[in-house]
Amino acid sequence: MPRITFTSSIQRHVSCPAEAVTGATVREALDQYFARYPQARGYVLDEQGALRQHVVVFVNGGQMRDRTAQQDPVHDADELYVMQALSGG
Repeated sequence: MPRITFTSSIQRHVSCPAEAVTGATVREALDQYFARYPQARGYVLDEQGALRQHVVVFVNGGQMRDRTAQQDPVHDADELYVMQALSGG
C-alpha cells in the first residue's frame, strides 16, 4: 500500500500521522487518508479540491505534476510525502 507522510511543519497545525492507504492515484490515496483524518483535508486541499499553493506532494522523491486533479499514478510500495512549499525572497 502507498504510505503518506506529512512534514513536521504541517503536523504543527493539524494532526496527520503517517499512514498506509490504498489508491491508484495520488487523489485516491489522499481521499482515503482524509476519510480517516478529515481535519487534514482543509489544510492540504482548497475548496475546489486542488492542492493549496503552499503545499507540495512528492511521490518517491519526485514532485507530483497534476496539482489540480492529483491523477499522478501511485503503486503499492510508493511513498507520498506532503510538505509546505517555501516562498519569499
